[in-house]
Amino acid sequence: MPLKLLAFDLGAESGRVTLGTLDGKRVLLEEVYRFPNESVFLLGSLHWDILRLFYEIKQGLTISSNKFGKDISSLGIDTWGVDFCLLDEKDTILCNPYHYRDHITDGIMKEAFKIVSKEDIFKRTGVQFMQINTLFQLLAMKRENPSLLNMAKTILMMPDLFNFLLSGEKLTEFTMATTTQIYNLFKKIWDEDLLEAFNLPVDIFQKVVPPGTIIGPLSSRVAQEVGMGKMSVIAPATHDTASAVSIVPANETDYAYISSGTWSVLGTEVSHPIVNDLSLNLNFSNGGGVKNFLLLKNIMGLWLIQECRRSWEKKGE
Repeated sequence: MPLKLLAFDLGAESGRVTLGTLDGKRVLLEEVYRFPNESVFLLGSLHWDILRLFYEIKQGLTISSNKFGKDISSLGIDTWGVDFCLLDEKDTILCNPYHYRDHITDGIMKEAFKIVSKEDIFKRTGVQFMQINTLFQLLAMKRENPSLLNMAKTILMMPDLFNFLLSGEKLTEFTMATTTQIYNLFKKIWDEDLLEAFNLPVDIFQKVVPPGTIIGPLSSRVAQEVGMGKMSVIAPATHDTASAVSIVPANETDYAYISSGTWSVLGTEVSHPIVNDLSLNLNFSNGGGVKNFLLLKNIMGLWLIQECRRSWEKKGE
């Protein structure tokens, strides 16, 4: 019997569900469903509509079950990086996750470097400096709304959140952890010294697992709701860039890639993190990959075109 697998790719503007079928000789790909990912401006802040996204994920599962049968083996989700959701002690979602383009992080990097130097942060994490990074979002939240962090018992990155809602299991996949500027690339752990220096909670972070980890079965409640049979929830490279780079058709190691979406990400694969004065000054990042590390830089992508299109649509054009 052919092996059927579902891939959910969530970008900053839209989501896509694809069925992959492995017949022993080749992989066949068929697009199943597409849906918009529209941020919500609420009480002065920009947020992700995670309940809507979870609804759309379940829609993708339902459509797949009706079209391809209940014998789909597994599903995997990737998303954009850096953003997260906080849960309380009863796993209640404390607030809709902030969109990385929200202004809550304005000015926060300058404040952070007064506590821990830019050089020290980079030496530990190897991540390019952008105010959207998870570290700076948490610091901004501590500055603007500290009660949320005081109530938080769990932090889940975006794909981790959806995996938890689908399976009931909490963890963080490696490639996504490396987008946070909190994960120590050399010790391969959450950097507790960095968190403590910023007086951020340490115990809310989850166990980090490698790409390809089987998280667990789809919960019986969700399976019943979407009409799906036994299915495993698997953590692929949950950072969308890492998933994209994992299938670059290069036969040699000396190559560059560009992955274009709302952002364009330009880089290459390296066997170990490149953390030195040059990579710091050029503001390059070292992301986790499936087999190697990704030396990369975020550059302007399609966001300007997307915003123009959104504006034109509002005018009926």
